[in-house]
Amino acid sequence: MSRIVIEEALFGGDPRSLGRGEEILELVLRDRHRVKELFECLFSDDEIVRMRASDALEKVCRRRPDWVAPFTERLLVEVSRIEQRSVQWHLAQILSELPLAGKDRRRAIAILKRNLARYDDWIVINLTLEALAVFVRRSPRMRTSFSKTLRTYVHSRHKSVASRASK
Repeated sequence: MSRIVIEEALFGGDPRSLGRGEEILELVLRDRHRVKELFECLFSDDEIVRMRASDALEKVCRRRPDWVAPFTERLLVEVSRIEQRSVQWHLAQILSELPLAGKDRRRAIAILKRNLARYDDWIVINLTLEALAVFVRRSPRMRTSFSKTLRTYVHSRHKSVASRASK
């Protein structure tokens, strides 16, 4: 039986689809040792591979944050520098799932705030606001500053952003 190479499996097809992403998710969930291979796909030369890899990694993290936690430093440094909206919206979801504390938590929040300032993409904004809300629930001291942030989005030209900010 041939071994599936994750990057090859995520390559090609309709860029709006997840391709074989669900298959890769199941493969990684069956074999924890494949998480690193999936993670490395975030640095692929191919934009579609990066998008699908970030989606699959976010789903792995949702189920097994302890498997993704060893990559925290690289997420906060290297992945946060990837100039691709789909990677950044999945990064927001991943960061909100990880058990971050202290300096790493502060760095994650700074990355999320930076992405709000940097991207005008409705998905990035919505998922970043959602991730920040998770951090606020864990640390109510952030509530005042987060409320100010939300108020800036209540009148967003993106209806979904305005709706989420209002709620």
